[in-house]
Amino acid sequence: MDFSYTDEQKMLASAASDLFEKAYDPETRRETVATDLGWSKDVWAQCAEMGLLGLPFAEEDGGMGAGPIEVMAVMTEVGRRLVPEPILDVVVVAGGVIARQGTAEQRAELLPGITDGERLVVLAHHEPATRWPVRTVTTSARQDGDHWTVTGVKNPVPHGDCADTAIVSAVLPDGGTGLFLVQADAPGVERTGYATHDGLRAGQWDMDSAAARPLGEPADCGGVIRDAEVRAQAGQAAEAVGAMDEALRLTTDYLRTRRQFGVPLATFQTLTQRAADMYVLVELARSMSMYASMSLADGDADPVIASRVQLQICESARTVGQEAIQLHGGIGVTDEYPVGHYASRLLAIEHTLGGREEHLRVLVDGVRDHEVVEL
Repeated sequence: MDFSYTDEQKMLASAASDLFEKAYDPETRRETVATDLGWSKDVWAQCAEMGLLGLPFAEEDGGMGAGPIEVMAVMTEVGRRLVPEPILDVVVVAGGVIARQGTAEQRAELLPGITDGERLVVLAHHEPATRWPVRTVTTSARQDGDHWTVTGVKNPVPHGDCADTAIVSAVLPDGGTGLFLVQADAPGVERTGYATHDGLRAGQWDMDSAAARPLGEPADCGGVIRDAEVRAQAGQAAEAVGAMDEALRLTTDYLRTRRQFGVPLATFQTLTQRAADMYVLVELARSMSMYASMSLADGDADPVIASRVQLQICESARTVGQEAIQLHGGIGVTDEYPVGHYASRLLAIEHTLGGREEHLRVLVDGVRDHEVVEL
């Protein structure tokens, strides 16, 4: 089978790479993530102009109608340059939820704004003191005539510090988990933002009888949420591959140029063997990332497949990040040198939407569903 990109996909990846490479060198990224917003509106506008913000949406919704493989190609370049713009959270996750669950009127209202870069919508599902997978939510929805309100706390909300709209998961009066559109400036909403250790942003939304609109019909949306998480995990896997690619490149370049005892570090067999092990882990992660995206392209948003992928991504990301720092020595943990920032982002990906232990538990639990073959 041919797992290489088509010519069109190569052009898309190359265009995204050119944009992000021009926008972010290590120093520019450090300056950008240190701002109050944490990302660049100019870069966001360039992404919109290139069509990246409408990449996965249907053409009738104003998007490019691209599939999961194209999304993977772009997210890999996002990881390669540690791009801080909320492409995954706004476009892939929240935009995907709107495209699937929203009414025709809501899609027409929200998706063009996302595509143009004028509207920031995020998914607010996780709550304090909970771990993935979130089995139940405590945020509740209440109906009073034609009006709805939601009450509860959501944290962490990725890029929830700057979003103007959140898609909030809440328990419906008759049971089940619905999805509701809540404006950041609505009465009863208090929003607190903070920076995460990888330089990105998140927020906490405290809602006390905040005005809300059901996204689509006010019915149980557990399947929509699971689908969104699977797509987010696929996007994170692709981003992790890009970050690991660059961490490996930085490490091998360092081993070739840094001299010890009068010779390059690359002449020491033990160090080159460790770099080779990093390469193997990156290629394993790349294969699993492709597996995730190809499964989505076939219409199979299977949480079990996502856990298989994330298990390998977590194992590769942890080892590659640590080895990159170890092989660099002291310079690897300095803020001025980029490799530590790649390790930090890889660690954050490992801790988002389940780590190694959580996904291993999912897969172990699934073993019970298989029949036992006796010989």
